[in-house]
Amino acid sequence: MLSPKFKNQLTETLDSIQDQGLYKRERLIAGAQSVEISVVSGEATTEAAPSEVLNFCANNYLGLADHADLIAAAKESLDQYGFGMASVRFICGTQTLHRELEQTIASWLGYDDSILYAACFDANGGLFEPLLTAEDAIVSDSLNHASIIDGIRLCKAKRFRFANSDMDDLRTQLQAARDAEARNVLIATDGVFSMDGYIANLPAICDLADEFEAMVMVDDCHSTGFLGPGGRGTAAFHGCEGRIDILTGTLGKALGGAMGGFTCASQAVIDLLRQRSRPYLFSNSLAPSLCGAAIKAIELTQSSVGDQLRKQLFENAQLFRGEMDAAGFTLPPGEHPIIPVMVGDAEVVQKMSSDLLERGIYVVGFFFPVVPKGTARIRTQMSAGHTPEQVKQAVAEFTAVAKKHGVV
Repeated sequence: MLSPKFKNQLTETLDSIQDQGLYKRERLIAGAQSVEISVVSGEATTEAAPSEVLNFCANNYLGLADHADLIAAAKESLDQYGFGMASVRFICGTQTLHRELEQTIASWLGYDDSILYAACFDANGGLFEPLLTAEDAIVSDSLNHASIIDGIRLCKAKRFRFANSDMDDLRTQLQAARDAEARNVLIATDGVFSMDGYIANLPAICDLADEFEAMVMVDDCHSTGFLGPGGRGTAAFHGCEGRIDILTGTLGKALGGAMGGFTCASQAVIDLLRQRSRPYLFSNSLAPSLCGAAIKAIELTQSSVGDQLRKQLFENAQLFRGEMDAAGFTLPPGEHPIIPVMVGDAEVVQKMSSDLLERGIYVVGFFFPVVPKGTARIRTQMSAGHTPEQVKQAVAEFTAVAKKHGVV
């Protein structure tokens, strides 16, 4: 039983979060994830009647989360391979289906092999410690995902940090790592920075890596499946495939949106991760249905269907950016389907997102500690499933709510 002192401590912390306008509340979706969803209003309860809204905040970039072919593939795998493995991989948790998915991912993205995890958070969390020691160094972008930050903390390598996408600072930090006589140096970066939609400057990063004899690791969660030719991600987008030493990614966004992560690399790297990566060694295998559906998602992504979905996705992003710019909103420049609407004030962001939900647009405000203080924003995300009419409807509702709160 919790002591009264500890319970009071928790209550005070929660009250402080509430008072600062930083408390996060969950909304219940009464049905499948899609661009049109049924959401229960108010506090998370199953008793309230759901309302129909347009979803502009999911990582469902290609609209595959409720795709009939993925659902059929999941059911087929469920019938053939069962519900779950009840084991980690090295005991009795590896089916032919797991290896088929790993080899499919590796072949698609151009690597020797890949290794599956329960999530990309685990892939990043289990990456650095098995590969690098106190004799080595990691140079990490300051805005990298929390999973990269946590994974680096678990590693004994020397740590250097460069300002987001600042190549001059990256050069400075690489020189510092070499001055510290690091044996191996690894540059770690997101391929796309999820709070801003910025695409990493991989050509310049790879050029500096070559100059300083460093390796490059990229987390491509917000690009795999839809960015670049064939949806092969940030490196393909920049034309520098083959220059990224280690790639991590997810099955939980564009590739169906269920769960699961992976790491791609040379055979030696993958083999060592299988031996020593703790989230891999001590977590259950992915459910067979997830693997079967992921294989189908990659198949669709590489087909003409994938080409059309990517075309529609970026047309929607361009339409939304253009219409929002014209309406007077502040948007970071870019072309990625992550499009933050910058507001600044955390409380205003939360009020706007609530008002938008009442008007049939489901979006979520992001604020400290997810983003720096003073940079609160509503992060919108386009999907190939949105129609142009739905995109324009979202802009109209954004404009009405923003005027109410004095944002435009």
